[in-house]
Amino acid sequence: MNDMTATSKNVVAAEPAPDKPSRKTLPEHGKVERTPFSIRLTRMLGLLGINFLIPVVKLATGESPRAQFKELWMTLGVPLVAVFVFLILWSWGASQVETSLGQIPGPPQVWDEFQGLMAEHAAEREKADAFYERQIARNEQRLAIDPTYEAKTRPYTGKPTYLDQIVTSLYTVFAGFLLATIIAVPLGILCGLSRTINSALSLLIQIFKPVSPLAWLPIVTMVVSALYVTSDDSWFDKSFLNSALTVMLCSLWPTLINTAVGVSSIDKDLTNVGRVLNLGFTTQVTKIVLPCSLPLIFTGLRLSLGVGWMVLIAAEMLAQNPGLGKFVWDEFQNGSSQSLARIMVAVFTIGIIGFLLDRIMLTLQKIFSFGEARL
Repeated sequence: MNDMTATSKNVVAAEPAPDKPSRKTLPEHGKVERTPFSIRLTRMLGLLGINFLIPVVKLATGESPRAQFKELWMTLGVPLVAVFVFLILWSWGASQVETSLGQIPGPPQVWDEFQGLMAEHAAEREKADAFYERQIARNEQRLAIDPTYEAKTRPYTGKPTYLDQIVTSLYTVFAGFLLATIIAVPLGILCGLSRTINSALSLLIQIFKPVSPLAWLPIVTMVVSALYVTSDDSWFDKSFLNSALTVMLCSLWPTLINTAVGVSSIDKDLTNVGRVLNLGFTTQVTKIVLPCSLPLIFTGLRLSLGVGWMVLIAAEMLAQNPGLGKFVWDEFQNGSSQSLARIMVAVFTIGIIGFLLDRIMLTLQKIFSFGEARL
């Protein structure tokens, strides 16, 4: 018995004591392990849609150079080669076509006209600055003679430049897009939540969705002329309202349809939970419906903005809103030897701005979607 007791004591003594946590292995208080900068940078580039720079960042960190060079060639090299081939074909094709105004302009002529438009903008800005300086000097002289004189500054009424027309077009398309979003998203939510509302509006949506802006614009023009009277204190010109409302009528349908599809495809378990918790309609929409349907809503917004930008050019041509559409129409009516090249400048400007608007919407979609914007 004594031997067994001694043996058990030896066994107990031989068992190693549990390891105490080493102070070196414990994380320091208040410090969180951060994601490496290179990974955060690649995520940010992907979020912004600048994917061709991701292989460059990975090459800088020494990550599989062969694979990164291959990826860089696919994301940057191949598109640049395609652009180069396009410019060669354009130069060759332009020299083969004769019009009443001469040959179709090639890349050098279009670039020269672009530089000319920028020079005109700079010259017009100098005229505007000189105009305001003369007014300031005149007002100071009048105030020196008569301290009670109320100085007035008249706006510069010079010809809008090419950059001014770009700003006008962007302002107009965003106004129409905002109006379309305000109408389409709530209607889409109602259509997605209620089968009755969806059935009531479905036929109307399918009828009005394919209507051309050229058909909407005369109706919009007559309604605006009847209801909106302009004066010196008016906030908006009729041409602006005609263009913005036409953009709204043509661009709201993709957002409305995608919002309805997104809401109707929400998992029924989530909506049932909302009913069990007796959530109000507004709380259900903000806490369940919108977060779950956000990806499809943003898809609709992207499509709507693209449609609105295309529609705007035609609307500005007819409504004479001083934007890119009016610029193209004026150059076409002008019929000078420079007109074709300037129209080509506008074509590339419209395309590049449309591409940038789509990238912006795609970035916003990633930011507001779950798990996409983690940096």
